[in-house]
Amino acid sequence: MELYKRIKYIGLTGLIALLFSCSGQNLNSQTMEEKHTYTNDLINQTSPYLLQHAHNPVDWMPWGEKAFEKAKKENKLVLISIGYAACHWCHVMEHESFEDTVVAKIMNDNFVCIKVDREERPDVDNIYMTAVQLITGRGGWPLNAFALPDGRPFYGGTYFPKDQWLNVLNSLTNTYKTKPDEIEKHAEQLAAGIKQVNIVDLAEGEPEFSVSTLNEMTLNWSRKFDGKEGGLNYSPKFPIPNNLIFLLRYGALLNNDKAIEHVKLTLTRMAYGGIYDQVGGGFARYSTDMFWKVPHFEKMLYDNGQLVSLYAEAYQATKNPLYKEIVYETIEFINRELTHPDGGFYSSLDADSEGEEGKFYVWNEAELTEILNEEEYRVCTAYYNLNRKGLWEHGNYILLRDKDDEDVADGLGISVDEMNISVQSIKKKLLKVREGRIRPGLDDKILTSWNALMISGLTDAARIFNDDKLLKSAESQMAFILEKQLRNDGGLNHNYKEGISNINGYLEDYSFVIEALIKLYESTFNEEYLNKANSLTDYTISHFFDNNSMMFYFTSDEDAPLVARSYETSDNVIPASNSAMARNLFYLGHYYYNTDYMDKSKAMLHNVQENLPKNGSSYSNWGILMLNQT
Repeated sequence: MELYKRIKYIGLTGLIALLFSCSGQNLNSQTMEEKHTYTNDLINQTSPYLLQHAHNPVDWMPWGEKAFEKAKKENKLVLISIGYAACHWCHVMEHESFEDTVVAKIMNDNFVCIKVDREERPDVDNIYMTAVQLITGRGGWPLNAFALPDGRPFYGGTYFPKDQWLNVLNSLTNTYKTKPDEIEKHAEQLAAGIKQVNIVDLAEGEPEFSVSTLNEMTLNWSRKFDGKEGGLNYSPKFPIPNNLIFLLRYGALLNNDKAIEHVKLTLTRMAYGGIYDQVGGGFARYSTDMFWKVPHFEKMLYDNGQLVSLYAEAYQATKNPLYKEIVYETIEFINRELTHPDGGFYSSLDADSEGEEGKFYVWNEAELTEILNEEEYRVCTAYYNLNRKGLWEHGNYILLRDKDDEDVADGLGISVDEMNISVQSIKKKLLKVREGRIRPGLDDKILTSWNALMISGLTDAARIFNDDKLLKSAESQMAFILEKQLRNDGGLNHNYKEGISNINGYLEDYSFVIEALIKLYESTFNEEYLNKANSLTDYTISHFFDNNSMMFYFTSDEDAPLVARSYETSDNVIPASNSAMARNLFYLGHYYYNTDYMDKSKAMLHNVQENLPKNGSSYSNWGILMLNQT
């Protein structure tokens, strides 16, 4: 480990360095008239993130065989730099280092430099994120991994300030020239560690599932609940829909009032908080504090699609009208800002505009008094906390709520109906003004997996609210995915933009599309959806399933090999693709009376069963499956 000691790692504080914000630039604003001093191999890519770096003086190359062949031919180390379009610190490092000609020369002279959009290549990101976490004990983006010409990593980190970055580049260059065996040794050790992390052992014995496992899981988990603000008792706070759907179903099926009350508290505080766009609908990625007040203002499709499902199901269980309002406002946001006119949903909106985080979403008193009439301003002050609670920075307010309608109306001395008329007028006026502001950057790539999550959200809302319009929207978007992303060989592609769809699908694409198809069948009884889900499942088993572990690999057997072939088993802000696939096999096994599907689902759950009591939040989608199995 001597090499690691010589190079001081400068990383983001804590393991959760997942900062989804942006540089404020319009991701699609470049015109043909612009003149650029430098243009590299990224210029022909469709990823907005890669195109952001197409005019860096760094000779970036996209991920692929060409880059590694160049490294082997020139005997150079490889830098694999990974990020995404909404990543704030990715942009900071670009401005500080990758746009600097002195830094770029050192990089170009000594390394083959590869840029990767982690949302397009989650398989690549997983391998090198695992490597960096093994080296440093932390992770995040930008992710910068250094590898041998064959792709095996030996060192890496996240964000490096310019001075430290130069030190890293020079130190690694010198070590490779003078002590290449040392780097080879670290690469061997790290490759072995990556493979070890990705081992899933087949559980022994017959699967047996009991309620006691779920009770222990929930009891241990509940010790981390925030009893005042909802969610977990630390910051930053992420809305993790599969966590709350499990707790909601667990509470309903097993008469656990504590679980249900925690879900209700969390959903209400989120809906009241700054993490929710009170003017335009939709949720930001996470809250930077304990109170759901200050978001990292970026908005991601996958969050909002899942939150539509969650709030719709919570309404079904509680009949709280607030939850229905959140569902419809969020769908309106998706339709207005993240929907391609010809079909498909875009990926995300940045946090920044005009170089400032949140500028598009916040308000000062002078603006509000000019936009609103006297009574509306009075209502806005009380309803949205134009006080110390809502004050953020530089005299700007984040609009947020902290009381229900009856309490606010009572304090204003007016009826709830009168107040709500004013609130609707306030929203309409502020949204109109906001639409005239410089917008945050849009990542307009269309990802199959994330689109499927949104289609599931629309389908769930359509069923629960008996809304044919939402169901037709879900069916239309599924038709787009099947037309554009389903290949003649029966497989799916992962990405789509401007008619280009060129990345083979991952397990997440299959698992979430199959789930959405099952839900569409359950809402329409159109057997074509069920048959398509079944055929995609058979394709997935043929190309992703590992008979030794009884789990699915994240990548197809048709993909070029990486350092290791990984499994995704832990649920996070998006459910693990294996937990989603296991649930699909459970449902399809019952619909088709397919015992092989059902046996596979049981074996998969059996493999992770011992992890549920230890870490409920990371196995909650598996917990939903166990609810079905017990």
